[in-house]
Amino acid sequence: MRSRGFTLVEMLVVLAMLGVLASAARPLLELSVQRSREQELRQGLRTLREALDAYKRAAESGSIPLGPEDSGYPQKLQQLVDGVADARNPNGRKLYFLRRLPRDPFAPAELPAAETWGLRSYDSPPDDPRAGKDVFDVFSRSERRALDGSRLKDW
Repeated sequence: MRSRGFTLVEMLVVLAMLGVLASAARPLLELSVQRSREQELRQGLRTLREALDAYKRAAESGSIPLGPEDSGYPQKLQQLVDGVADARNPNGRKLYFLRRLPRDPFAPAELPAAETWGLRSYDSPPDDPRAGKDVFDVFSRSERRALDGSRLKDW
């Protein structure tokens, strides 16, 4: 009388087949993770750039007082979250441009969100972005390449 069950050889064959399937699925998983991080980076850049443009529009409309040498852009990213006093409001109400600063998903996790971005000031050239007395634009500091082959820091 034979007992019911699987032999050791049958179990090893099944485990080998599962290993082959898992190793075939791993690159797809890595591709999916890369794609989602790139999408998060695009969204963060779009959010920050829209907030910077809104700040500039508010400065040009007179809601934010400007000095003679001010460009109309914030001095640091945190001002977008902390808010600035509305010059047109007698009650001292603040204008807020962001609820929170988005993070660069390719930056180290231990850095605060404001330090994950590369900053470009108004007076720096586009081909050599440098931080300065204001924040005109932001970019990723990552040296990685995107799925389309472009450098993330050029986005």
